[in-house]
Parts: sequence; C-alpha cells; structure tokens
Amino acid sequence: MAVVMPVSRSQTLLKERAADSMREAIMSGAFAPGQKLVERELCEQLDVSRSCVREALQHLQSEGLIKIIPHKGPEVAAISKDEVVQLYAVRKKLEGLVGASFCVNASAQEKAELKNKVKDLAQYLDQPSHPNLLRMKNEFYAILLKGAGNEFASAMLRQLNNRVSILRRISMAQAGRLCQTIDELEAIVAAIDAGNPEAVEKLCEQHVENSARNLLLTL
Repeated sequence: MAVVMPVSRSQTLLKERAADSMREAIMSGAFAPGQKLVERELCEQLDVSRSCVREALQHLQSEGLIKIIPHKGPEVAAISKDEVVQLYAVRKKLEGLVGASFCVNASAQEKAELKNKVKDLAQYLDQPSHPNLLRMKNEFYAILLKGAGNEFASAMLRQLNNRVSILRRISMAQAGRLCQTIDELEAIVAAIDAGNPEAVEKLCEQHVENSARNLLLTL
C-alpha cells in the first residue's frame, strides 16, 4: 500500500477559518459583488500565509462565491439576471423536494425547531435590514436540510444556498418582502404540522418563485 503523507491539521484548520471569514464577509455584504480581492491585504486581515489564503480562495471559487480571473486575480462573484433565473429554477425544485422530505422524515423536535425559527424571524418584522435576519434564515434552512433525510438533494441545495445567501440579503431588505416571507414560512410550517407533504412541496416552490420575482425587480 502506498504511503500517504499526513495532512497538517493546523494548516487545514487555518485554511478553513480563512475560508469561513471570507465567506461571511461576502454573505454579509462586507465584500461586495465584483470587488477585487487582494491576496496581500487578505493575508494581513486574516493573519495567515499567502498559501493559506490561496487555498481558501480556491475553495470559495468551487462554491461559486468568487471568480479567479486570469491576469487579474480573484474577485467576488456577481450574479446576472440570467444566472438568477437559472439558479432559482433549480432551487425551486430542490427546495420543494427537501420540504416534502422534511414533512415525512423530520422528528418532532426538528419540526418544533423549524417552527421556533420562524417565530424568531417574525420578531424582526419592523427591522428588515437587521444583521440577525440573514443568519436566522440560514439557520432555518440548516434545520430543514438536516431533517429532510435526503443527503443528495440536501447537498445540492446547500451548495446553491451559498450563492443564494448573497442574494437573500438584498431580497429581504426590500420593502414588504420580510412580511411576505414570514407569511410564506408560516404556511409551510402549518402544512408540515398537518402532515401534508404535497402542500409543503407546493408552498416551498411558491416561496422560491416569490423570492426570485422580488429579487429580479432589484437587479
């Protein structure tokens, strides 16, 4: 058997932390779409080596959060209207499937956690730009994915949500959208409580359609 050199845990951990920090900066809007990312500045800000930054950038490129342009370097990925249409068309089908799977497979505790997360979101109805909103919406989806019991659909939707999170921040800040979002999520939770996976699937798909329609008006 061939000898495989052990991976440096410290280097791996640093790369993951660097990627997490940059991902958070992108999703929060601290790094704007189209913004050029300078490796030297990232090294200083993150206090890690250039090789660590490069590995983290490559990882974020695989998630679709940044683009590495030849002779220019990395920049935060911008999403065109056509890409939004394509992205949300895929998300619609996946989210419908995951929602229906959650209705069938999730435990009582997971269903309660999902309901409570919607209640948490509703506390910010009059603060559509509050930084906690994006985090809690992502937590809502984390619960949904965990309880769905479909690893393949969940993995694909999780990857899409890395890019969707950038757009979600824009969409949820629009006048009236948060109230509509809460209504839609409450309807989804009610259908889950009723044990109706077909209704959950349709409501999840409608939620994505409404999100896409609202977002396209802002781009």
